[in-house]
Amino acid sequence: MSLKSLILMTVCLCAAFSVQAQTPFLRKRGSATQLYVHGRPMLILGGELHNSSTSSVEYMESIWPVMKAMNYNTVLAPVSWENIEPAEGVFDFTLVDAMLKGARKENLKLVLLWFGSWKNGGSIYMPSWVKKDFRRFPRAKDSTGVSIEILSAFSDENMKADARAFRALMKHLREIDSQDNTVLMMQVENEAGILNTPRDYSSQAQALFNGPIPEELSQYLEKKGTVLTSDLLKVWKANGSRIRGTWEEVFGVGKKGDPQSRWEYQWRDMYYYTEELFMAYYYARYMGYVAAEGKKEYVIPMYVNAWLKSPDQPWTGLHPGGGPLPNVMDMYHCAAPAIDFLSPDIYVAHFTEIVEWYNQSENPLFIPETRGGTIGADRLLWAIGEHNLMGFSPFGVDGRRSPERPLPMADPLDPLSFAYGLLQGMASVVLSYQGTGKMRGMFLDQDNTRTSFTLGDYTVTADLYSRSSPVPAGGLLAAANTPPRRNNVSGGGFIIWLGGDEYLVFGRNLNVRFIPATPGKLPLAGIDRVYEGIFRNGEWIRGRLLNGDETHCSTFSGTGLKMPGMSIQKILLYRYK
Repeated sequence: MSLKSLILMTVCLCAAFSVQAQTPFLRKRGSATQLYVHGRPMLILGGELHNSSTSSVEYMESIWPVMKAMNYNTVLAPVSWENIEPAEGVFDFTLVDAMLKGARKENLKLVLLWFGSWKNGGSIYMPSWVKKDFRRFPRAKDSTGVSIEILSAFSDENMKADARAFRALMKHLREIDSQDNTVLMMQVENEAGILNTPRDYSSQAQALFNGPIPEELSQYLEKKGTVLTSDLLKVWKANGSRIRGTWEEVFGVGKKGDPQSRWEYQWRDMYYYTEELFMAYYYARYMGYVAAEGKKEYVIPMYVNAWLKSPDQPWTGLHPGGGPLPNVMDMYHCAAPAIDFLSPDIYVAHFTEIVEWYNQSENPLFIPETRGGTIGADRLLWAIGEHNLMGFSPFGVDGRRSPERPLPMADPLDPLSFAYGLLQGMASVVLSYQGTGKMRGMFLDQDNTRTSFTLGDYTVTADLYSRSSPVPAGGLLAAANTPPRRNNVSGGGFIIWLGGDEYLVFGRNLNVRFIPATPGKLPLAGIDRVYEGIFRNGEWIRGRLLNGDETHCSTFSGTGLKMPGMSIQKILLYRYK
């Protein structure tokens, strides 16, 4: 090899390494997994647009300034297969380019949602040339042999066509965004899973279900053994911990449920569980292949999201069966190593239980769809403190347009937007405490009105604030208290132990009290100082010194903070007898 060729190859390798080094990636920090962008951790304060909002360049133009005004730092935006590949092998990235241009103008980041083979379980975003060629691109079938408008997860033709389009998209992103990193992550498909039937009954699916489980899964079961996720481990052990056999021989015959009385079942009960595992493996194989093909062009974090089980949808087919729920997480770990994590779309009441269910097996917590408003703000703060949240995103943040409201509008009183604004100034502080064990979360509602835990040298107790309080007029912190505009039926926050007797609390609608965890020679606690404040670029800006009616000072009920609105307070305690 000539010297000139060697130098050229070295330059190309260095350039390739430089591009790769600049791309977003995930890194463990203690018990947390964090998203790194340009070499620094980032907390996603996001919002997801409506499904059709990015289907028109003109329609998009008014969105980005509103997202910035609402304190989002990231927008979750759909990219649909039908829009980028209108004819087979012919790609058009006009809409993608417009998204990146609009986001960059407002200094926003993007998470792109690939609406390919599946969206909400159905196959509705595929191009016309796929929709109409049902022989080449087969659909799933129910138990009577009737086709469902869902692309079969067992078809390699379906999988490879989707993957070719996704790979083309990732190649385009590498070419236009590998230095700017406007796009942080990719969501592969959307709420995939089988609907209206417990599993696919097509001839190909039937043969696979009645045949031996894949050898890859056998090896996974043998290797993982007792460290499988809790739901799978329980069922697998009950059936003899076999690593070979048919799906029903290894995992048992799935319990059947009656759709007419589905409200009588517990949503965590595992009806049709073997069918769900079977579908999960093949959905994971499909989406894992799509992700892997995309990563051949551009390596950034990729995840899948789930439509959840719920009290009225307790088993597969009622919700999209085989989707990325925690009870089938092992199927995704086995069949889809290119998928970095699983995420929940949470619209159900049992929010904290869902979060705890997902936050297992080192699965990072990213919530791509949920509710906003007051309860969204409370849940956000709790998830930050209790589960090392990577990111949070309510759905439909651009609002529904109408003749009376033709353009998206910012809501200056939105509690979640308010929380995002305060968090932006202290994100670096939050990220520095993730994974250290020095941060806890608090979420309270009418069913759970008190929580208590030990952090540092004190037992912390939080309960709902009993009455609303007006916003103080003027001063540094006038903008750091939310107006009392909705019923106080929930409250939330997180607390950071700064060391010694000092704590930082970000909360809303809470009383937060402290008592010594181990009384010792000085059994009582008092308040030395309480300041409200805000953070700007990670620096604490001190506001009012709070005392008297603005604090709790009681030997019997505890010493601590009153947080009727949304505020950040720093407390320094002392011990006495």
